[in-house]
Amino acid sequence: MSVIVTDAGFGPDNWTVGFDSETAIEVQPDADPAVLSNQLPGLEMIRIHFPSFADGRGFTLARRLRLAGYTGRLRAFGHVLADQYAMARRSGFDEVEISEDLAARQPQDQWLARANWQAHDYQARLRGTAAR
Repeated sequence: MSVIVTDAGFGPDNWTVGFDSETAIEVQPDADPAVLSNQLPGLEMIRIHFPSFADGRGFTLARRLRLAGYTGRLRAFGHVLADQYAMARRSGFDEVEISEDLAARQPQDQWLARANWQAHDYQARLRGTAAR
């Protein structure tokens, strides 16, 4: 089982279609957004794998997909830590899928502490546009 993390906290996975269909796909962090661009208009969800918490390519891929115009759900899954939640949201992810084991080690309050990701944006603070 998996736990879905959003700005509201932990919740169940409500995606029931699977990830090998015309509406949702699962991609590796080294996927080329240009290759995916033909599929973007029909996709409701893209699930990006994080093979290691030290591998940040998924954040870059999410940002590039958003810049390419993708407006569907973006989900990070795999080895994503609570400390990385704000970066996941800033790069374009809507949610993070974690294992029940990780949810037990990093409970909801640790994720919620980073849920106000806009208020903790260093660049926005430098520009003077951070949420207060």
